[in-house]
Amino acid sequence: MKRVVITGMGIISPIGNSLGEIFESLLNNVSGIKIIKEWNEINGLNVNIAGSCEGFDQKKINRKDRRTMGSMAIMASLSALDAIEQSGLEENIIQSPDTGVAMGSTTGSGANIEQVFSDFSKSKGINLLEGTAFMKIMSHSVAANVSAMLKTKGRVLSPCCACATSTQAIGEGFEIIKNGHQKVMICGGGDDLHPSTAAVFDVLHAASRNYCTTPSKTPRPFDVDRDGLVVSEGAGAVILEEYEHARKRNAPIFGEINGYSTCCDGEHMTSPRPDGMIRSMTGALASANCSITKIDYINAHATGTSKGDIAEARAIKHLCRDTIPVSGTKGFTGHTLAASGVMEVIFSILMMNNDVIIPTLNLETIDPSCAGIFHVQKKIEKKINRVMTSNFAFGGINATLILKKKNS
Repeated sequence: MKRVVITGMGIISPIGNSLGEIFESLLNNVSGIKIIKEWNEINGLNVNIAGSCEGFDQKKINRKDRRTMGSMAIMASLSALDAIEQSGLEENIIQSPDTGVAMGSTTGSGANIEQVFSDFSKSKGINLLEGTAFMKIMSHSVAANVSAMLKTKGRVLSPCCACATSTQAIGEGFEIIKNGHQKVMICGGGDDLHPSTAAVFDVLHAASRNYCTTPSKTPRPFDVDRDGLVVSEGAGAVILEEYEHARKRNAPIFGEINGYSTCCDGEHMTSPRPDGMIRSMTGALASANCSITKIDYINAHATGTSKGDIAEARAIKHLCRDTIPVSGTKGFTGHTLAASGVMEVIFSILMMNNDVIIPTLNLETIDPSCAGIFHVQKKIEKKINRVMTSNFAFGGINATLILKKKNS
């Protein structure tokens, strides 16, 4: 079995578009949640806050390649380009059969989906449809556009399972390299912001409604006053590489993927189950041949929903009680859906390589139903060699990764 290391990272997020900017936001408790004024005009929508991404330059992508990209594919492609630049991968490697792509999204690009169906409805036909429309709205738009832009020749996978999407993408990339099928995998995911996404959670009474005039105060994972998640947008990419391949080209190594597991609750579409979460976490530990006692930090899914936070806290309590520091970073970014897994891997790598644990933003008073685990409410300076990070999606889809510090 091959070792799999991370040699590059790229991200577009509500709290910054570079690793340095993002780490400063995390250290200084900077929230990326804002008021979206346009949402006030949407009939019946009870939320007007979200995490939006700004300040990125889509013109870094060739105009010809951009023609088939919606906003989420643009953000994912920019993330992939940044990750490749950091990794030092040369074009001949990227364009060889040794390199593959595993990137996903929840759906196609929201604004483009709206436009396609609006045009179809107005014309009662296809007269208004653009030739490139489908490439922007298809579910594998991110993976296909990144692969086409980079001219990769290896495997292409496109997980599509909301919150667990990019966690699965990284996990599948890890297993592909570990089993010798590819030398390099470009992994991650992205989603863009659209009011229909906020509406889905609003209808389910799972969206934060009580902080529409104080957006930086929500979401509030594990807090007694939490009232739901905040939808956001963003994208991220990591370069996974077979260790010997990376070593021979003197690539930078930021960490190692040490274990992975994914499973299904098999019970309910929207109500998470601690048993499934536990199976995902213990499966990842087994994959890494690692005891829970060797984990130094747990990066929680921690969306700020009532049921989700309780289920996750119970699962963590079952595994380790209050012996391992736990925090969630969605208090900073909101829920970036398909991008959340890769973002949280990047946040965890930054924490691990700087030996610091960032607290759960807005966690002021721990909900008694979420008690019994080691909640991090203030920054902790601590040597971190191994991290567990998990994401849990609609349909009871659970995914967990074990990350390891270089040479630890």
